[in-house]
Amino acid sequence: MHTLASRLRRLPPSCGPVRLVGVDGHAGSGKTTFTARLAEELGGAPVLHLDDLATHEELFGWTGRLLRDVVGPLGRGQDARYRPYDWHARDFGGARTLPAAPVVLVEGVGAGRRAVRPFLARLLWMELAREDAWERGMRRDGSAQSDFWDGWVRAERQHFAEDPTKPFADLLVRQLPEGYEVLPGPAVTST
Repeated sequence: MHTLASRLRRLPPSCGPVRLVGVDGHAGSGKTTFTARLAEELGGAPVLHLDDLATHEELFGWTGRLLRDVVGPLGRGQDARYRPYDWHARDFGGARTLPAAPVVLVEGVGAGRRAVRPFLARLLWMELAREDAWERGMRRDGSAQSDFWDGWVRAERQHFAEDPTKPFADLLVRQLPEGYEVLPGPAVTST
């Protein structure tokens, strides 16, 4: 993880003065846990969770909010302000600030979508088969969320069919029994 953090710090900025790094993968693939560890290794890098921009009605309809509220300000060297969605209240909460730090991590399904890739310094893909990731996510969330997962699986399949991320990933991240393995991604190996 230390080596990856060092490599990310040395990248040229991709969004104004910020090195925006996307961490994408199937729901349940370990993106949030990995991103938290990477943020810590980066000295507390800010993290945007795309679950904060998605809603029940717009699981993948958050691109406009991301570009307007986060990418735009960061690209101007300003802190971003966005209103995270409250999944229980089914409404957006109070504004939250995302600092324009040297490295900002964006994690979530769709972090490497077509509209976001031009602003990313690196795109990481959590390498775990979708069925394994979904099974892990369903186990994590419990039976109370089974209806949500049924709809989610359909929406995620459609999203990646229309706007795949993995082929554009710079790095693949595999979770090991202890730690992570980081390998060149399809975007690197296909050139």
